[in-house]
Amino acid sequence: MPELPEVETSRRGIEPHLVGATILHAHIRNGRLRWPVSDEIYRLSDTPVLSVQRRAKYLLLELPDGWIIIHLGMSGSLRILSEALPAEKHDHVDLVMSNGKILRYTDPRRFGAWLWTKELEGHNVLAHLGPEPLSDEFNGEYLRQKCAKKKT
Repeated sequence: MPELPEVETSRRGIEPHLVGATILHAHIRNGRLRWPVSDEIYRLSDTPVLSVQRRAKYLLLELPDGWIIIHLGMSGSLRILSEALPAEKHDHVDLVMSNGKILRYTDPRRFGAWLWTKELEGHNVLAHLGPEPLSDEFNGEYLRQKCAKKKT
């Protein structure tokens, strides 16, 4: 499973190719991932990408009307393609962009996820996450409170 640094590296790698570009359409070859690919993603067209963010191990693509939440699962990866290369067996999702790039999601084990939400706040996969490790909220006092009353 990609760890937090790898997910952040993926975010930084795809961000310059997506932000400011428009999703022309999504091509979903196999929507049976950890959870089914959200119907809204199938219908994406002419949708600009406003930002690419990360929360824990989730990648978040901000769109004008909502968010795509991507989890890479155990074996998933994202690649930016400069041309439409033929899809291979485990290439499940492509976002075709207005700048000629394609964001391709590959996942041999299909444990990843592509979800849609109107609002990030309270979404079930994000609602119970702790603070980001480099945030001001993650400090000694936070750790003390979490460890209080623990015996091990």
